[in-house]
Amino acid sequence: MKKRYVVFLLIAILTASCATSPTGRRQLMIVSEDSAIAASKQAYTEMLKPYEEQGKIDNDPALKDRVYRITGYLIAQAIKIRPETRDWSWSIKIINDPKTVNAWAMAGGKMALYTGLVEKLEATDDELAQVLGHEIAHALAKHSAEKMSVYMASSIGVAAVGIAAENKGLALTGAVLAATLAVQRPNSRTAESEADQIGVELAAKAGYDPRAAITLWQKMAKVGGDGPPEFFSTHPSPENREKKLADLVPEMMPYYEQKGKRPRYELKG
Repeated sequence: MKKRYVVFLLIAILTASCATSPTGRRQLMIVSEDSAIAASKQAYTEMLKPYEEQGKIDNDPALKDRVYRITGYLIAQAIKIRPETRDWSWSIKIINDPKTVNAWAMAGGKMALYTGLVEKLEATDDELAQVLGHEIAHALAKHSAEKMSVYMASSIGVAAVGIAAENKGLALTGAVLAATLAVQRPNSRTAESEADQIGVELAAKAGYDPRAAITLWQKMAKVGGDGPPEFFSTHPSPENREKKLADLVPEMMPYYEQKGKRPRYELKG
């Protein structure tokens, strides 16, 4: 039975469909975005559960309002790029952990932000918009499904899914594991560059200064102390990141300077 499932998986790898990211990059997908979203929904609940049990979720009303407001403006712009994402159950949770400088996103717009990032960086609204825009970009560009596909194609993924095949009840567990790994393991530098590009555009169109992308990464580089912040463990810095972001600023400034009211997506607490 296990051997038959491995053969099936290998066939799936060879016949996997391709997708296209918002930047036009071709992506090889073994795991569909819908499957990634379903698995991420469960993984999100499981990853947040320990913090909820300790009362460390959304326990600063002022910070929650601030983050929800910024995120709402960013999501409204994301929906313009991919209108079908309006139907996602967008969510962001703020984890009270002053030592951790990190943020992450899963498929379907499931996100988390650690208070350490806000406090240690002394992040402005414009800089927070860059962080959150970057995370939304990961979801928008299907990076979770792409990473899950890589893990499912690896020997570890084959073994995990093969074992799951012996018990239908474990099948989803294998997918949830892959979704969790997609958050905990590093993004590719290609995905990081793509998220930088999309994120700074989302932020500018939402009314946040694109020049803050440069100051954000400058602060991030300085805050490490004895070691780099947790953010870099899962978000490896692309080569010449600051220069590439600086090169984007002139193109983004007209979006930022545009007059008029910006749309906002209403997040549910």
